[in-house]
Amino acid sequence: MSPAPARRAVLRAAALVAAAPVMSALASGRASAASPTPKAAAAPAAWTARPFALKDVQLRQGVFAAKRALMLDHARGYDVDRLLQVFRANAGLSARGAVAPGGWEGLDGEANGNLRGHYTGHFLTMLAQAYGSTGEKVYADKIRTMVGALTEVRDALRREPEVLSVQGKFSTAAENVRGSSQYVDLPPRLLDGVKDVTISAWVKPAHDAAWARILDCGNDTSRYLYLAARNADGVPRFALTTGGPGGEQAINGTKPLALDRWSHVAVTIKGDTGTLYVNGTAVAENTAMTLDPAALGSLRDNWLGRSSYAADPVFAGAFDEVNFWSRALSPAEIAGLQDAPAADGPTGAGDVASYAFEETKGATFADSSGRGRAATLRRTWGGPSHPGFLAAYPETQFITLESMTQGDYTMVWAPYYTAHKILRGVLDAYLHTDDARALDLASGLCDWMHSRLSKLPQSTLQRMWGIFSSGEFGGIVEAICDLYAITGKAEHLALARLFDLDKLIDACAAGDDTLDGLHANQHIPIFTGLLRLYDETGERRYLTAARNFWGMVVPTRMYGIGGTSTGEFWKARGSVAGTLSDTTAETCCAYNLLKLSRTLFLHEQDPKYMDYYERALYNQVLGSKQDKADAEKPLVTYFIGLLPGHVRDYTPKAGTTCCEGTGMESATKYQDSVYFKEADGSALYVNLYSPSTLTWSEKNLMVTQTTDYPREQGSTLTVRGATTAFDLRLRVPAWAKDGFTVTVNGKKATGDPAPGRYFSVSRTWRDGDTVRISVPFRLRVEKTPDKPEIQSLFYGPVHLVARDSSRNYLRLSLYRNAALSGDLLPTLTPVAGKPLHYTLDGTALAPFFEGTEDPTHAYFQRAESRVVFGTTDAGVANPARTDGTTLLDDIWSAAPFRNKGALVQRVQSVVDAWVADGRLSGADGVKVVATARRASYVP
Repeated sequence: MSPAPARRAVLRAAALVAAAPVMSALASGRASAASPTPKAAAAPAAWTARPFALKDVQLRQGVFAAKRALMLDHARGYDVDRLLQVFRANAGLSARGAVAPGGWEGLDGEANGNLRGHYTGHFLTMLAQAYGSTGEKVYADKIRTMVGALTEVRDALRREPEVLSVQGKFSTAAENVRGSSQYVDLPPRLLDGVKDVTISAWVKPAHDAAWARILDCGNDTSRYLYLAARNADGVPRFALTTGGPGGEQAINGTKPLALDRWSHVAVTIKGDTGTLYVNGTAVAENTAMTLDPAALGSLRDNWLGRSSYAADPVFAGAFDEVNFWSRALSPAEIAGLQDAPAADGPTGAGDVASYAFEETKGATFADSSGRGRAATLRRTWGGPSHPGFLAAYPETQFITLESMTQGDYTMVWAPYYTAHKILRGVLDAYLHTDDARALDLASGLCDWMHSRLSKLPQSTLQRMWGIFSSGEFGGIVEAICDLYAITGKAEHLALARLFDLDKLIDACAAGDDTLDGLHANQHIPIFTGLLRLYDETGERRYLTAARNFWGMVVPTRMYGIGGTSTGEFWKARGSVAGTLSDTTAETCCAYNLLKLSRTLFLHEQDPKYMDYYERALYNQVLGSKQDKADAEKPLVTYFIGLLPGHVRDYTPKAGTTCCEGTGMESATKYQDSVYFKEADGSALYVNLYSPSTLTWSEKNLMVTQTTDYPREQGSTLTVRGATTAFDLRLRVPAWAKDGFTVTVNGKKATGDPAPGRYFSVSRTWRDGDTVRISVPFRLRVEKTPDKPEIQSLFYGPVHLVARDSSRNYLRLSLYRNAALSGDLLPTLTPVAGKPLHYTLDGTALAPFFEGTEDPTHAYFQRAESRVVFGTTDAGVANPARTDGTTLLDDIWSAAPFRNKGALVQRVQSVVDAWVADGRLSGADGVKVVATARRASYVP
């Protein structure tokens, strides 16, 4: 294990991820301190704003706390041994009876489970954040269990495999855990010269995969013999050939071997007759056999559990009592093998070879035949793993990627992406629990990656990182840079730069939009990593590329809820309505865009980043979590379909997907961007209005935010603690155009708050000072750029959706009772006792953030067919220009109006222009103006 890093370096990295080493025994239920509580530490000099640790911002009762509570319960109750199963299996360790979660985290999941291990990393990060936020000991205990197990796994991968001894049919047996890639290597030329033969084995299959071998003897795929537990029809099969699969002389059983039960399988060949026995009974024979083992010649590879065909699965289950005789036992002798070991019966141990599997350690199995033909436990992928390697599958995926020219996730599915999740998980575990083993795992994994990638030419690296799916590496650069901030190892910074995808970086740095057709989530986290590289290297192209990239996605490829991508990919910029589908807005994309926006803000405090943050957090991220408890699943969406009538799927695909992983993370760090501080401590940014309590230890004060936002249109901040001077910077949302106001101790603050800016209150703050922020909401629409009539509906920060099962766009009219302010809300009818719930013409409208299974319409078709003011119909059709702009659009674009007269004046002006253009008749124009004068309006 590497020596512990300097405390200063440790703390610096903790600040990077807004997570402090939180081991403090403040109350029962918190884990005991492993080291003294540290002092505050420096963050990168490039960060002109600094985040607070999760422990410093406590959520109070509200929508975020309610959602988080559901995820915390899931984290608290889930059996982590299930997550560790695939890691332990890969290392040949006991799975302790645990069953893998399945889905992407199991061998039977999508693409053969080639992404397994990723979800464990997500889960570790969730646990770390849960512990950082709450201090509950249960989360720290689970982290220590997982870190300890992963340490054992890594150590096991560095050694030759060792027998996993289990209870056998008669005594002990050797188990091959499914996923271990282990097999028993028998001596070469085992059956040389053997004509008549008996092969006998006790097996306990654990899986029903076709073509898993009990025995395989051969040199290649043309000359061999094998005994398979199941053929394509699911029954045992014995075959031998000198001409490949087309020349196989075979014997097939009649029914499957039972799973998780001991079965005896035997084959005899005598002359031209081969017989297959199951549990002492002959089940099939072939009386036309012309081949025997001797006819195959000298065979090099003789294996228990492995096939000569690389695509065939390794046998999963246990072996006991494997014997080879150089004669065909009689049916009675075969029957006699059912009740006792062969060595204890009349047949005696096999005279060719005999393995009782009585070993309880090591990797060598003794031969009882007297011929000294010991067997050896091996892995299909060769010798021990290289130092530092940690995964739930062999190094083979990483090796294969280096020669690939196009993606094929059934062969290689983003191994460096999975490595990122594991790295991030163990690094977060270290940052929140100070467990040195976790740091050692993280550092070792990066050492291994550097040793592998640093040997590859740049051309290979550029090709690899440009491959769809297989070459995806997620946010690994960010994680490596965070680790480098701890270790200071030059190899770690060099490793981070080996992931540079120059074509993408250079295009974005130059402002060239090349995103059309790219996989969205494969590329978004790259840019957060580039920002961290800028921090560590000062190379400005990284910062420029990240800044420009953000503008290529927001808002040009963004949906109203803050998400992006359709079917996981980007289309042309400005194409929004044209990309709506049932597979829009992959949840991971929103998660990673939030991280990128947050990190950009730390470098340059442009309010647009926090405006986006509010949009995506309060809508897609909150709405992606179902409002329901579940012990087995996190209940998070993968896609959020935005076509009419879509029903959110909170148990997507086969489970344990990337989006469920990031969903677990999001739900345990809702508070991470509510507050930031200026690097020199001179200012406090209030980025989000969310019920919470901030502990600002450097200032020796607490700031409590009391609000039910977004159900409440404002918030109250109360300052407690020492007298201290700083600027309080309050974000004025870009949509807040109806009179954002601030009072301090009941007096209006000086200055004019401007939408899309921060409003600063500079003063010396004293204990008990109270700041009241009023943020009036307005109902507004957002038009899609490619089809302006397709729109989404917002009330303040809240995206309102219609709940309706129709798969066609609803046609909504909203101007009919618009207020003089331009607010469309008077057209809706509020639902009593349900904040943010409304109806319109009998259709229910509700906040997107509610995690229900109602069919929803996130977009609707605007249909203002009649000219109506203050619910008074003018009896005139609403004309439109060729670009879709209607007469009413033109009139209301000038809102707000100071009074009714100002509105009527605007109506007269617009009507005159439309009449002059021939788009409205004079008579109809008179009706329109008269109706505007006659109508009554909400202010």
